Amino acid sequence: MASMHKISRLCAVLMLGALAACNGPPDDSYAEDVRLQLTGTWLREYEENGARVRRVLVLAQDGQFGEMSKATQRDGVLVEHHHTGEWHFDGTNLKRRYTSIDGQKPSAPKFPYAAFEVRFESRNEFIGTDNVRKRQVRYRRVADGTQP
Repeated sequence: MASMHKISRLCAVLMLGALAACNGPPDDSYAEDVRLQLTGTWLREYEENGARVRRVLVLAQDGQFGEMSKATQRDGVLVEHHHTGEWHFDGTNLKRRYTSIDGQKPSAPKFPYAAFEVRFESRNEFIGTDNVRKRQVRYRRVADGTQP
């Protein structure tokens, strides 16, 4: 009878532990792992409206980002941009808030935010889906210091 009482007590303790785990804080280790994986320098190359574009995105560990781009138009004209801001990963989306667009503080009608649902193709390549504008972008990891 004593051993049956011990088993019942053990079952009760295990059930309480399981319930406590269900009510505990959410496990954010996945989001932190992805945030660490996103930290670094990323390159996106594409063509748009006849221009060849190279865009470098640097995601710093402190939550700051820099974005530089060069677009070479068909007529050879080169257009460059440099933006900065803050970034974070919310568990699903890479979110960026622009604080400087070509050295100027953003103002209306410019949209100073970008959010992409992130899906890694490999450790060094991810696809970002912009669910608002219904488009996808592809970035690949490159060496720090890479220029557009």
